[in-house]
Amino acid sequence: MNKRRTFIKQTAVATAGLALAPNLTFGKNPLQTSKLNVSLIGVGLRGTNHLTNLLQRDDINITAICDVDPNRITIAQNHISKAGATAPKVFGKDDYDYRNMLQEKNIDAVIISTPWLWHTRMAVDAMKAGKYTGVEVSAANTMEECWDLVNTHEETGSHLMILENVNYRRDILAILNMVRENVFGELLHFRCGYQHDLRFVKLNDGKTAYGKGVEFGDKGISESKWRTQHSLLRNGDVYPTHGVGPVATMCDVNRGNRFVSMTSHATKGVGLHNYIVKNGGKDHPNAKLKFKQGDIITSTIDTANGETIIVTHDCNSPRPYSLGFRVQGSEGLWEVDGSRIYVEGKSEPHRWDEAQPWLDKYDHPLWKKYGEYAAGSGHGGMDFFVLNSFVESAKQNIAPPLDAYDAAAWSAITPLSETSIANNGEPQDFPDFTRGLWVSRKPYNWIKDTY
Repeated sequence: MNKRRTFIKQTAVATAGLALAPNLTFGKNPLQTSKLNVSLIGVGLRGTNHLTNLLQRDDINITAICDVDPNRITIAQNHISKAGATAPKVFGKDDYDYRNMLQEKNIDAVIISTPWLWHTRMAVDAMKAGKYTGVEVSAANTMEECWDLVNTHEETGSHLMILENVNYRRDILAILNMVRENVFGELLHFRCGYQHDLRFVKLNDGKTAYGKGVEFGDKGISESKWRTQHSLLRNGDVYPTHGVGPVATMCDVNRGNRFVSMTSHATKGVGLHNYIVKNGGKDHPNAKLKFKQGDIITSTIDTANGETIIVTHDCNSPRPYSLGFRVQGSEGLWEVDGSRIYVEGKSEPHRWDEAQPWLDKYDHPLWKKYGEYAAGSGHGGMDFFVLNSFVESAKQNIAPPLDAYDAAAWSAITPLSETSIANNGEPQDFPDFTRGLWVSRKPYNWIKDTY
């Protein structure tokens, strides 16, 4: 913690480059402030993680917190008190009290970490209130919401950053470095997704042994209160950005490239039902429910530059965790499962190399320089980098590296997958959220523009 505080003090101005340079800006004048006044909407598990990391910075004032769960408010207040910070103003008397919070003048930036259905409406309201807005993933549920994010950003001049932390994972930035150095040649194909057994998260009443609950909704705790309802009622990839965000950055989506079309297919949905029967019995009321979401959703995206991307959603079946990354070009490829790389002319023909020596060689400058400060921030350190990027962008009031156009394009996978599956895999066209400007927008240089 002390190292991280020292880092923030020494680099409060110098690390403005950590935000990366903007390419398409509808912003107002820079805030030009050494301390950023931040409020949080949602202080559940994810929101509290952001709060903890913010409290370790000397360039942040936590001026307000909002949550409808009084227990979470108490937990957040305790964190703030233990950190020796000034007590913030508290909101949360009802679902819309956050709008009262947004009227506070001593708020520069807002971080939204609430259930998915609230992300867009809260982000739109925050941008309309003139706040620099960070929203957790996914950013939108419907195509209308995707456009709401873009339109509000352009109409208000307020910036939006989608807080996709996997873009800052150490191996991902190393592979991005290799892509930029043309190690894999011309890009051809990607695989990615969210493959994470979340049955114990989606079905947990808080009373049984951890991971053995079979309740959700009003009887559930934490994410099971709201997340499971999506599996019950929706058949599509409801959580695409952990996989597609890093891939979209590698192939310059919205900055010289774009998603063009997508097809999606779903398996039958039996995972949650079987889990309920196994742990609650066949006579449990939830065993009679028919879950709509297929256990495995597979989507294939075509890009304007001729790459293909396979995105997988697999959260209701027994399996180890993996985001399933594969980056393949004309000269070689990387696969995260097995941690292996093959580069023509460098690797022994027809044999994989261990990935780690390559990842060490191409380790991103951000991680080489600041990795020790990121230790303990969450998710292997990448939470430090995504939050720091948000804070430094907000302090300058410039376009963030992962902006409203990215939030819309990545989140659009959800409604497009639902429509494609409902129509037997019929191809769906992606809207061009940049309205043609993807042709002239320059890619971020995640090496040069960092310093």
